[in-house]
Amino acid sequence: MPNSQPSSSARPAHGDLIAAIERSGYYPALVAEAVEDAVGSEAVLGHLVHQETTFDADEVRRHVTVLAVTPTRLIAGHTDEYGSDDPMAPVPPGSPDAVAGAKAYATTSTETVPLHRISSVVVSRVVEDPASHRPGTPPREVVLTIGWGVVSRLDLEPANCGDPHCDADHGYTGTATADDVMIRVSAEADGADAVAETLAFARALTDVVTDTGTGTAAGAQSGR
Repeated sequence: MPNSQPSSSARPAHGDLIAAIERSGYYPALVAEAVEDAVGSEAVLGHLVHQETTFDADEVRRHVTVLAVTPTRLIAGHTDEYGSDDPMAPVPPGSPDAVAGAKAYATTSTETVPLHRISSVVVSRVVEDPASHRPGTPPREVVLTIGWGVVSRLDLEPANCGDPHCDADHGYTGTATADDVMIRVSAEADGADAVAETLAFARALTDVVTDTGTGTAAGAQSGR
């Protein structure tokens, strides 16, 4: 089970971020240390902590994604855990460490993306009874997709010429979508607070990316 001991080295400016990591209960000391090192001395303008559980055959795998936006960068952190007998664990089975310790393992990584590299911030909302939707009503589900050109998803389908009687091979057509980070939350599975937090982070990221594009963030940085 994840270690629930809190981080003891949180910086005051990042208190809300560290508190969110600690509330997740997923190896908070490890996750907070990695994210804090990546953020450094910059202020955190917005953050999002998302934990998900996946099932692989008879294995239960947990993963946490931490996103933090500063005046100049987006920090994306990912942490995964592995059982002591998991073949995907970072220590190969049969090695001296694996035999002697028989411990569980976790890997954590952080990626730092300059804001000017972010090419898209896509927010998809799922609402019930759209005909009677009122502004301010929380959506049932939110999908946040952020792209900066490292990972792309390619969707292909057979091309056609529009003639229903044509059986010629027209090759394929498709679309390429930036898909470096995708987070999906629903009120039913994750709670209404998680939906609200995802929307709040999307607004914070969109604001700072827009400011960077117009030079506002750059000017603020140079004036510090």
